[in-house]
Amino acid sequence: MSDLSSIIKAYDVRGLVPEQWDEDVARAIGAAFAEFVHAETGASAVVTAHDMRDSSVPLSRAFAEGVLSRGVDVVEAGLGSTDMLYFAAGSLGMPGAMFTASHNPAQYNGIKLCRAGAAPIGQDSGLVQIRERSEQLLDGATVPGPERLGTVSSRDLVAEYAGYLRGLVDLSGIRPLKVVVDAGNGMGGFTVPVVLAGLPLDVVPMYFELDGSFPNHEANPLDPANLVDLQAGVREHGADIGLAFDGDADRCFIVDERGEPVSPSAITGLVAVRELAKGTGTTIIHNLITSRAVPEIVREHGGSPVRTRVGHSFIKEEMARTDAVFGGEHSAHYYFRDFWRADTGMLAAMHVLAALGEQSRPLSELTEAYERYVASGEINSTVTDQAGRVAAVRETYGRVEGVAFDELDGLTVSLPDGAWFNLRASNTEPLLRLNVEAPDAARMAGLRDEVLEMVRA
Repeated sequence: MSDLSSIIKAYDVRGLVPEQWDEDVARAIGAAFAEFVHAETGASAVVTAHDMRDSSVPLSRAFAEGVLSRGVDVVEAGLGSTDMLYFAAGSLGMPGAMFTASHNPAQYNGIKLCRAGAAPIGQDSGLVQIRERSEQLLDGATVPGPERLGTVSSRDLVAEYAGYLRGLVDLSGIRPLKVVVDAGNGMGGFTVPVVLAGLPLDVVPMYFELDGSFPNHEANPLDPANLVDLQAGVREHGADIGLAFDGDADRCFIVDERGEPVSPSAITGLVAVRELAKGTGTTIIHNLITSRAVPEIVREHGGSPVRTRVGHSFIKEEMARTDAVFGGEHSAHYYFRDFWRADTGMLAAMHVLAALGEQSRPLSELTEAYERYVASGEINSTVTDQAGRVAAVRETYGRVEGVAFDELDGLTVSLPDGAWFNLRASNTEPLLRLNVEAPDAARMAGLRDEVLEMVRA
């Protein structure tokens, strides 16, 4: 019996090609997805897009064959970023499928699925049913043929996507800025030139050539090693700012004029203030490992911060429930109500460019107000008995006076001096993930080492 549980995870499809999945699997997932969205809403068409990996075109075409076999049409948007696919699903009112493995190495690929309007499909919202149906189809389940087969059409959406973003953030009147952009040979190299064309920006491109083998570095800016080239480029060119996109360009990391990374929590705070200033809503979502500065800043600017679990499906669901105007994660995913509550690194980058270009200070001074604490970043430890290690940590800190515990997502321990940490298990690997924040670097390092010693004992 087919088992796709190793590749269909909490939020998407992801695995090695062809070892874990291939065109036959893609075809089955396409048929199952078409059945699911048609049964749920009567959807008659699905929009697809793909990244630059060698396997993306054959996998997306096999998926389309599965969709067509169920009498559902396919609109192929071709090359695009993940947020361009969300734009397509939102603007066209169709369910969507993006073929990408994001920041994963070249031999991986995956599918990010969404409903019409870019609404999420995750483990608790349809992905389990799609997986089970795909397994049945791979095992030879017979299905009645549709009254008609679906048809395929192509639509180039990158210009419409760029125009929509430029309608949300006007950069035409900012002071001239020199911007170094590291696309990591990923989809930012395709979208950035279109979105930023003709603006008062001197864009210095790095690794804009689309190449799914990632010849220069992994397209994962969350790893500091992959920011080194951008940092050097910003210093070399005397740039005002550096932008680094991940492989599917839905995340963006910011480097200031000194070549120093700006915390995604600080970017969350900065963009939240800009969204609150519009006066169209007060709720801002942040996940539980963003800096404590984020809810402080939101309240100071008249907003209402709402804390959620880590993960895009949780953020999007909470945004829908609360009608939040913006949401940010410490992993540099940024979600906008004006963008169908979907995440878009490009729109976040445009907000930062606007904030920088509307005043005269350098980015390092502009972001000082949003960088209030010292954070460890996420530290992973390979642990077989995850629950046992977490319980041991809780027991130890339970003996400390004035400690508060929170189990919204893993274990969050808040200490009386303002320091805190979160320890949570990976959904897919035998890992415990630790995030620590404290009022100063010495306290952060001491707490980090203390907890890691217990985790790795």
